[in-house]
Amino acid sequence: MSYQALYRKFRPDNFEEVRGQDHIVTTLKNQIRSDHVGHAYLFCGTRGTGKTTVAKIFARAVNCEKPGEKGPCGECEMCQAIAAGNSMNVVEMDAASNNKVDDIRQVIEEVQYSPAQGRYKVYIIDEVHMLTTSAFNALLKTLEEPPSYLIFILATTEVHKIPMTILSRCQRYDFKRISVETIAARLRELLDQEGIAAEEQALTYIAKLADGALRDGLSLLEQCISFYFGEELTYEKVLKVLGAVDNEVYASFTKALAAGNVAEMMQIIDEIISAGKDLARFCDELIWYMRNLMIVKSTEHPEDIIDMSQENLDTLIGTAKELELDMIFRYIRVLSEVENQMKYSDQKRVLFEVALIRLSRPEMEKDYESIVNRIHNIEEKLENGLEATQTIQNLQPTSDKDVVEVPSKQILESAVPGEVKSLAGNWHQVLNQLDPVSKNMLNHVTLTVDEAGALVIAFSEDTAYAYFSGEGDHKEKLCHVAEELIGKKINIEFRLVADQREYDALPELRGLFANSDIEIESMD
Repeated sequence: MSYQALYRKFRPDNFEEVRGQDHIVTTLKNQIRSDHVGHAYLFCGTRGTGKTTVAKIFARAVNCEKPGEKGPCGECEMCQAIAAGNSMNVVEMDAASNNKVDDIRQVIEEVQYSPAQGRYKVYIIDEVHMLTTSAFNALLKTLEEPPSYLIFILATTEVHKIPMTILSRCQRYDFKRISVETIAARLRELLDQEGIAAEEQALTYIAKLADGALRDGLSLLEQCISFYFGEELTYEKVLKVLGAVDNEVYASFTKALAAGNVAEMMQIIDEIISAGKDLARFCDELIWYMRNLMIVKSTEHPEDIIDMSQENLDTLIGTAKELELDMIFRYIRVLSEVENQMKYSDQKRVLFEVALIRLSRPEMEKDYESIVNRIHNIEEKLENGLEATQTIQNLQPTSDKDVVEVPSKQILESAVPGEVKSLAGNWHQVLNQLDPVSKNMLNHVTLTVDEAGALVIAFSEDTAYAYFSGEGDHKEKLCHVAEELIGKKINIEFRLVADQREYDALPELRGLFANSDIEIESMD
């Protein structure tokens, strides 16, 4: 017999083997026992939680000749025929590839014939949200007035895409994410059957990565035991195979973040990427690490809540002592924002690095947590013997070159070069041709001009200023887009205006020339 993946080999055959969905299993068993089986069911929930598995068990149970407490007996002719896929009573359909109205019409034609054996004809339609509107409409009449022998089981991960007319005609069952403890226990049970040794910490970590999906947990487990075939599965081996990061790395990273050591944070990120580990997963697990720090700071007995070894817990407690609770709240908020942005961006590293610089420099933000963080930093410096005046001076620009001299409105109107006018008047076209990160950075700048007639892009935040004036080709890309747009080379300067009052006083070219009739010259 050919090899079977673990999630297929150990797929539950009866209700008793189903894990984490007791509320659904109990209801379905009671319906079978009392002969109150419905005609349409909707199974919804995240991937890998048992929707299709429960549907198959239920389909066998309603046709079983001798159903018991576990559901189908597995021994009668109907149970064996359905399990082998030889029964016409149970039909599985993937709506992802059979989603047209003709596919549903074919189903409707088939259901007109009663089953030759057994009591019910069961149609399991997976990924039902993929059906077209016409297909849903074709299915509606049959759902509303089905034959007595017909049962529809609709399964979906995106219940919000299903029309209300369909929802109202189904019994809805929401499959929960399976707990870490339940997944880990199931993994242990299966490994014992296979005769494979594994550390509890390793199984717990795999269960956490599964994110409530038992099937994902089995797939991750299979990946690990295949790599270390014939060996005991340890926590360190799991980290190596799955590209995860050890807790010591998170501790070092958090300390560097609290100290504002950007260079050390960037070095850690380089090491993570070089090791082939996913930056989005690192961000997700960093948020979870911050959550654990929050628990340590907020409770007297964190060991009752946080599931980790005593050694790692001691390290966590030591790290938590160096942080204030408000700082942790801020870290979680900003990292959660950037994690969501990273899902839709090709510049994950840039977004993550920008967020880290924001976190390491609370003076850049004006929210409550950032203000508290700034006060905390000043208090620390005072305790170390620094005067308040010195601390404040350190927040000011270190040289005059980073400060824009405010040109007068009269100079702007009389001496602004034509290409600068053209570019300022059509700035929105420039932004539309840039990548999302650069566009976002340049949405909140002031366009002005210096005495030499160069276009000056003034920044009030040093993160955006550093993004364009530092390493990388961001400035070159902007200049290229600008030159392509106006048809000639243009001198663009970047300046940081640290004083907010001075920044607010800068004349804005877009405002001065917004209503001007400016024609962009084409390239010769």
